[in-house]
Amino acid sequence: MTNDFDKLLPALERIADALERMAPPARKSNDLSAADAFVWQAESGYLQPVRNVNRIEIGLLQGIEQQKTILYNNTKRFADGLPANNALLWGARGTGKSSIIKAMHARINAERAGALALVEIHREDIPTLPHLLHILEESGRKTVLFCDDLSFDMQDESYKSLKAVLEGGIEGRPNNVIFYATSNRRHLMARDMIENERSTAINPSEAVEEKVSLSDRFGLWLGFHNISQDVYFEIIEGYAKEFGLDMPVEDLRARAKEWTVTRGSRSGRVAWQFIQEIAGEMGKRLG
Repeated sequence: MTNDFDKLLPALERIADALERMAPPARKSNDLSAADAFVWQAESGYLQPVRNVNRIEIGLLQGIEQQKTILYNNTKRFADGLPANNALLWGARGTGKSSIIKAMHARINAERAGALALVEIHREDIPTLPHLLHILEESGRKTVLFCDDLSFDMQDESYKSLKAVLEGGIEGRPNNVIFYATSNRRHLMARDMIENERSTAINPSEAVEEKVSLSDRFGLWLGFHNISQDVYFEIIEGYAKEFGLDMPVEDLRARAKEWTVTRGSRSGRVAWQFIQEIAGEMGKRLG
């Protein structure tokens, strides 16, 4: 009997090893105390900690002083446990919409360590938002939930999930979570989509209202617009001073102006790309 078992043992061990390899890996636990910033990995249901956030210091964001003040007050109230609004930051590309959110998170945490977590959800993962909110609510940590470049096309129905979560659903938004989104579109849908809805619907106003009402779920709207040349120069000179890029102001401005011609636009993003070009030429690191 013992000999028979000894003969079977190697085969049983191989079967056990094969079953173990076939078993799905254990799901990682979500610990919001592990970092101050995370990226939502929807497929695995995991909040990936981000140790070094790609951001710009709040003082270097020029030409958007009013937006900085409004967003700071709203975020500070939320961090202090007071009522605050979901925010939609909309407007021209490259004007600092996502940068201000990341910088504001850093400023609040500089004032009080660990006051807020920042969690980024990708636009395509919006349908998993209820699951993410459940995780964030259970953690109890105050969290800014951030979605960059949020918009919807004609066939996209995931905006309904977002509408329910922001205000209208039976559960709604947890008290320890606030939602900040950026978009190039004020109503999160393209103008031709709005016109198409009006022209093809039996009741045009109701058809448009269904999608446009999503932006109404954001209590705070902040507009970001193209900057003047003077503000563009202020941004450039602020960066140059911060990073020790020694160049005569006249030369710096001439180069910066030429750079906008090659890019066809003038914005905070274009200014940062120009500074990277100059720093590279000078052999200086940024950071």
